[in-house]
Order: sequence, then structure tokens, then C-alpha cells
Amino acid sequence: MAQRYALAESDDDFLMTAARRYVHNVDIGADPAAVWAALTADDALVSWSPVISAMEWTAPRPFGVGATRTVTLGGVVRLDERFYRWDEGKRMTFTVDAASIPGLRRFAEDIVLAPRTEGTRLTWTFALEGTPALRPLLALASPANRLVTSTIANGTARVRTLHGRTR
Repeated sequence: MAQRYALAESDDDFLMTAARRYVHNVDIGADPAAVWAALTADDALVSWSPVISAMEWTAPRPFGVGATRTVTLGGVVRLDERFYRWDEGKRMTFTVDAASIPGLRRFAEDIVLAPRTEGTRLTWTFALEGTPALRPLLALASPANRLVTSTIANGTARVRTLHGRTR
């Protein structure tokens, strides 16, 4: 089993103030229920994101506050996530409890769904902070991190074709 490095717990204040914060708005041609179903599916993320190589829910259904999952990025970086907000069908927020790479201090994501006339507006916020030694590298990598997080968020626009559900 790969080594795990514990991260400090994240909260809403961190999500709003992190130095490395990436917010993506995506308009999806499917209703919020279909988008939520895709986000909570057993193959969530993997089915539409080339960045996510594996994802496993490690908590039993039904999911809610306290639900956990493990996500693998590029077959290399594993993140152990724990949801601290779960507003069924509307919003989910998690903190990363541990990562397989050293140097991260905090990492969180917030996903909000809002109904639109033509489907759903998804707002996906990624927030991360490194240890003092990693912060300069994270600053240099910020354009690449923005691209990676954008790829993950924008992949959700494929929900309608992946799950066959539309408004």
C-alpha cells in the first residue's frame, strides 16, 4: 500500500481564501438530478475525466456527510477524501484527509449545482495549499493546475451523453 501523508482539515473559510483557488463554471445540458447522479455514480469522474484514473467510494450508500472515497490522479497521486457537506442533489464539499505525495497541507473541493432553463450550472471550486517548501512550486504550477482542474470540471458537460439523461 502506498504511503499516505496526512493533510490538515479544510473548511469553507479555506475554500474562499486559499492562495491556490480555481473556480470553474460549467453549463451542462442535463437537469440537476442527472448531473448529481453522475457525480455520485460508482464510475464518477473516471468516465469523463482523463485526469482521474481511478475512483472508489469507501463508504456505503446512501452517501452523506462523512462519506469517503479515494481518487487517483494520473495513476500516481491518491487522495483520500471525506465529505463534510452533502446537500442531496444540490451541493457536496469535501476535504482531503491524506495524499500519496508529500508537501500538501490542505486540499478541498466544493461542487454546487444550480438549475437553469437549459439544464444545470455547475460551479466547481478547487482549493489547495502546500507546505512552506512546496508553495513556490505550486505558484509556478498554477497555470497547469488551472488547466487540470478545468479539465475535470468541464468533463461534466458530457453527463448527458454518458448517462443518457436529459431535461
